Amino acid sequence: MRYAVISDIHSNLEAFSAFIDEVENLDINKIICLGDIVGYNANPNECIDIIRKKKIICVMGNHDSRASGLEDPFDFNLQAQTAIYWTRHALNAENKEFLRNLPRTLLIDNKFLAVHGSIDDTDTYILGERSALRNFDLLREMGRPNLCFFGHTHVPVTFAEHDGSADIKTDQTIKIEKGVNYLINPGSIGQPRDRDPRASFIIYDTRKSIVTFHRIEYDIQSTAEKILAAGLPERLAERLKLGW
Repeated sequence: MRYAVISDIHSNLEAFSAFIDEVENLDINKIICLGDIVGYNANPNECIDIIRKKKIICVMGNHDSRASGLEDPFDFNLQAQTAIYWTRHALNAENKEFLRNLPRTLLIDNKFLAVHGSIDDTDTYILGERSALRNFDLLREMGRPNLCFFGHTHVPVTFAEHDGSADIKTDQTIKIEKGVNYLINPGSIGQPRDRDPRASFIIYDTRKSIVTFHRIEYDIQSTAEKILAAGLPERLAERLKLGW
C-alpha cells in the first residue's frame, strides 16, 4: 500500500488543490488527513468538499473542533480566534456536522495510528524529546503498531525511539525498521511553519517500509489575496509567504 499523509490544510484551497493534482501522479492507494481542515484561510467549505468527494480519511484537529462549535477558541491567539469565528459563520450546516463527527484517533489498516496533536489530546503538541517519549509510552500502552503520524506543529519531523531516547530526524527518507517506534509529522499543507512556504506532505510505502517527505509549490499570492478580501487578519496572509 502507498499512503499519502497530510495535515493542517487550514482552508487553503490553492495549496490543497496543488497537492491533489500532484498526488494523482504518485500511485497512491489512500490519502490520510491528520486534521485541521479549516482555520486561518478563506476556503473552508471548498476544502471540506474535496475531503468528502475524494473520500479522504480524516481525524479531527483542534481548529476543526472549534470551528464546528464543539469547543470554544478561548485558548487561541487573537488571529486564530478571529479566523475561527469567521469560519463558523462561513461554514454551511452540512460541513459543520461533518467536522463534529470526525474521530480524534484512527488506526489505519492496522498499520499505523493517525492523530492530530498528541495520542491522547488533540490540543497538545509533540515538540521535542520529552513529549515524544511520553507519546511512545502511550503507543505501547495502546498495543498499537510501532508507527504514529501526527500533525499540529506544522513542521515536518521524525522522532525515532532508541534505547529510551527519542532521536530527532529531518531526513527526507525514513526507513521504518522493525523494533523501532516512530512518530512522524508530515508538516502542513496550508500553513507551513518551518520557513519553507511550500506545501508539505509524506508518502508511506508499506511494501518498502519507507516514508518520504515531499514539498510542492502553490499559488500563495491568490491565497493571501483571499484572506484580505475576506477581512481576515493581514498577518495570516503575510506569514504564508514566509513559511511561518
